Amino acid sequence: MARKRVDLTFPPEQVNKPITYHLVKDYDLVTNILRARVDEGEEGRLLVELTGAPEKIAEGISFLESQNVRVEEAARDISLDEEQCVDCGACTAVCKPAALRLEAGTAKLVFDKDKCVFCGACVKACPLRIIEVAF
Repeated sequence: MARKRVDLTFPPEQVNKPITYHLVKDYDLVTNILRARVDEGEEGRLLVELTGAPEKIAEGISFLESQNVRVEEAARDISLDEEQCVDCGACTAVCKPAALRLEAGTAKLVFDKDKCVFCGACVKACPLRIIEVAF
């Protein structure tokens, strides 16, 4: 089984169609919606983790593109101004997947990209406003 995180952008006319349903039904993919912004009549965005056979993931992505859905590899980065960070831990308290943690022994902030779901909770929790997540 392979995993791939993708950022999907749906044109307004596609937002009300069950496109992600077809990824499950027709391509046997497990879809985990990590983040969504969908409003009727407006462009929609989903951050999705697809799990399945590599060839099925590729076929599913081709299907999405055939439906005029823009597919981009999900950014795996979080912007943190380390010089201004005071390692207070406020961001770690709200990080459910534990992508942000204070390192034992040094109490320095550590970011694990593989655990991050780009929810943005850390951005709101940071008292210095030095964390940014692109979506």
